Amino acid sequence: MQNPTVKAVFFDIDGTLLSFRTHKVAASTEQAIADLQAKDIKTILSTGRSINSIDHVKYLNFDGFITFNGGYCAAKDGELLFKKCIDADDIRGILAYAKENTLSFSFMSEKEVGIHDVTPEIAGMYAHVNLPVPPLIDVDNVDVNSILQTNIFLGPEQESAFMAAVMPNSTASRWTPLFADVNAKNQSKKVGIDVFCKHFGIDLSETMAFGDGGNDIEMLKHVNVGVAMGNANPEVKIIADYVTDDVDSDGILNALKHFGVL
Repeated sequence: MQNPTVKAVFFDIDGTLLSFRTHKVAASTEQAIADLQAKDIKTILSTGRSINSIDHVKYLNFDGFITFNGGYCAAKDGELLFKKCIDADDIRGILAYAKENTLSFSFMSEKEVGIHDVTPEIAGMYAHVNLPVPPLIDVDNVDVNSILQTNIFLGPEQESAFMAAVMPNSTASRWTPLFADVNAKNQSKKVGIDVFCKHFGIDLSETMAFGDGGNDIEMLKHVNVGVAMGNANPEVKIIADYVTDDVDSDGILNALKHFGVL
């Protein structure tokens, strides 16, 4: 797979572009993205974050944005290319479950993010990704038709039973044991890649992606060259085509050089 033809590169944010240690993008990564753009290679953000939680990396001049794990895709100029919300019945299911059981969760829509029941562990998680803790949800006034993603704060061992009982029309993925990202059924970053391949007229064989978490697995498997960061979760490294150095050790630049893209 040395020297593949690459016309689009997709980047996860947390743990891939952004260091969990410094909360910054490495200078080598900034330069690598600029060099890709100079070669007319499309650079596209691909994250589980909200479309409103990416301002700190927009200076990198991306050609498009896959957000909410593929649930909301927007072009550079803000044009909406794709949007898919969670089934309203599943949102009602969470609200009903939370009335009878202790459960922390967030609701993420195009316009806002809110959270239900903040624990010290949850506050610590938001600090870990350098984000403020969202405001509390008014559970009696939720627009159940507008939720693009929810984070359900429960362990991996509880996930399958919860999803089957409460959110059967949705798909869960995770990059941390603390919570699962939940999106519409069969929704993942893979869907976003297809949206942008169509938008730019690029073949899937001409794509490359970088990631580190469980919600990156479908993306890395789908592109022609899937690269796991050195700090990636073990299950991500297993499925990747290549494992590069970690986010704090020029991992993105080193992989692009390894494959002869730069």
